Amino acid sequence: MSLYISSDYHLSHGNILKYCNRPFKTIEDHDKHIIKIHNERISNDDTFIHAGDFNFRNSPGGKKGEGTTTKAKTHLEKLNGNKIMLTGNHEKNNSLKTYIESLVIDWGGNKYFITHRPENANKYYPINFVAHVHQNWKFYRKRIDERYVDLINVGIDVWNYMPCKIEEILKEYHQWTKQKIYHDGVKQEKELKYLQSWLDIEE
Repeated sequence: MSLYISSDYHLSHGNILKYCNRPFKTIEDHDKHIIKIHNERISNDDTFIHAGDFNFRNSPGGKKGEGTTTKAKTHLEKLNGNKIMLTGNHEKNNSLKTYIESLVIDWGGNKYFITHRPENANKYYPINFVAHVHQNWKFYRKRIDERYVDLINVGIDVWNYMPCKIEEILKEYHQWTKQKIYHDGVKQEKELKYLQSWLDIEE
């Protein structure tokens, strides 16, 4: 049994193709690909956490380009895994009806905070899994009051349009961390030292 984390599937959301330059001709092609890759990677014995913006349901006869009228339940029934769905900023429009805004997981002896919007990151967890920012960045080091927090964007736009195992995500994150950089390329020794004390990262 494996743990997968992802976000921002945006199934049925026609405009996401142009908003994020996703490489699909139609939203139907997009949805078919996302579902196919999801099921190739994830079995029904695996746990899957989706950190918000699962789909966007257009109203019948609604705004052109917004997408299809497919309900979240229809998409969910096609996906493998034990699914834990967090709310994002599109969930009010998609009939998902999840009340989970954030959660904490304990994996590998460390606790991680998961939420949709980066601005809702929790400073008491040095690593937060977030979403919402699409292709803008994959990792970001942020100061919240007196603490430094690393944000990992788990959205599919920066993970080749597929859900990833937590081990895969953290392996790439640790490579990024050892480079001692912000997403803008500025070296930051103090921030790395603080995170090393928590993660036991070696030089």
